[in-house]
Amino acid sequence: MSTTGPSQPPLALTMGDPAGIGIEITLRAWHARHARSLPAFAFYADPDAVADQCGALGLPTPTVIVSTPEEAHRAFATALPLLPVRVAAPVTSGRPDAANAPAVVGAVETAVAHARGGRVAGIVTNPIAKSVLKQAGFPHPGHTELLAALSARLWPDHESHAVMMLAAPELRVVPLTVHIPLADVPRAITAELLERTTRTLWRALRDDFGLAHPRIVVAGLNPHAGENGTMGLEEQQLIAPGIARLAAEGLDVTGPYPADTLFYAARRARYDAALCMYHDQALIPLKTLAFDTGVNVTLGLAFVRTSPDHGTAFDIAGRGIVSPESLIASIELAARIAAQRARGAR
Repeated sequence: MSTTGPSQPPLALTMGDPAGIGIEITLRAWHARHARSLPAFAFYADPDAVADQCGALGLPTPTVIVSTPEEAHRAFATALPLLPVRVAAPVTSGRPDAANAPAVVGAVETAVAHARGGRVAGIVTNPIAKSVLKQAGFPHPGHTELLAALSARLWPDHESHAVMMLAAPELRVVPLTVHIPLADVPRAITAELLERTTRTLWRALRDDFGLAHPRIVVAGLNPHAGENGTMGLEEQQLIAPGIARLAAEGLDVTGPYPADTLFYAARRARYDAALCMYHDQALIPLKTLAFDTGVNVTLGLAFVRTSPDHGTAFDIAGRGIVSPESLIASIELAARIAAQRARGAR
């Protein structure tokens, strides 16, 4: 059953790179709205690009142009509400164009502005191509950093510390370091980063996921979590002392544990989230267990943001073979978190 209704604002879905699969999976999600009891959403996208995709995919979809997100509730049952964000160049599936970068970013900025005004319950972002945006002078490493900057600017009183979580029914993981070379990971791990990220994760598990007593485990950096210093000293010198300080604050945080024994079923049942030291250490188990249903959740923002846990998939864009399951899971989770935050605010 949908966790939002007319009493809650709709969600905002941003188009991502229009040459990728974002438009198609949004169309397929809208077609699944009744079967999956999805909450209402407005699609911040170029109407012509959407129409072209409907025709190319043989996926007839009634659409309606809306000027405000509030109109999405009235339209959603019978048509996909489009809040227009115009692209500068024609869109060809699988062939991104940096000329359309301003529209890609503009869709996100408009959605966040609407979240600031309480006009949308949360934001679900379709995938962007960071390399394409950088060709147009995009100053941020990725989506998360853009959203963190917008959160800090529009909510100056909110202490924003953006943390990437990948979540699925089977597992929740947070990479402490994200899109950096593996060789840079040991230098990037600091006590401040470890403790601040863990506190952000703990608060999100409590406030956004409704867990009264969150349990967090921390993976080691080295094989066997360093094995008493014989395979690396980071666990003894940095990670374990940080965990001890967090535990002294009353947080249920334990570790560091060898990463190779953290993710089997019986072990997963004993914690609510795993903090990992680097990108692949976190994402490989999550995508192995829940490739089609994983959701990227940005913790620590002043607004709700989720996203599919896959990229633009330019190689299969426009071929009609993509699955919308991760986007649908992202919509469902954004609605649940928004409802949880609304309950907590009462």
